[in-house]
Amino acid sequence: METLSIIITGLSAGIFFSWSITVIPGTKLISDSCYLETMKSINIRIKNPLFLVIFMGPIFLLAYQARSFDPLPVAALLIYLIGPLGITFTKNIPLNDKLDTKDLNSLSLADKKSFRQDYESKWNFWNYIRTVMSIISFILVAL
Repeated sequence: METLSIIITGLSAGIFFSWSITVIPGTKLISDSCYLETMKSINIRIKNPLFLVIFMGPIFLLAYQARSFDPLPVAALLIYLIGPLGITFTKNIPLNDKLDTKDLNSLSLADKKSFRQDYESKWNFWNYIRTVMSIISFILVAL
């Protein structure tokens, strides 16, 4: 079970890290309209069974390991709950929901630019925080 915890927590950390070093820099090069449409599309497609197993799996696996009250799995679980899970549900998903309610076709170019600046800066900030926390959680469970 420990090996599976390491693998799934590592995959989750890898998703956040990979997003941070590939998708975020890539989206900085596209227009506001394209960025907003792309993020809307990703927000729909990310809700798939494989992603959910990798994203939610660490909670169950780390909780199973933490039942022994060994400090490293307990810390890994708490950090994962606060970081990747907590930030996703309290910061990133509400931003995604706000984007989903926007009718992009009815926004002017200036409105798209303004919305993107607000959305992107907040979304990326919280993504970087949850990335760091997911990596810390992975390191702790790997130890």
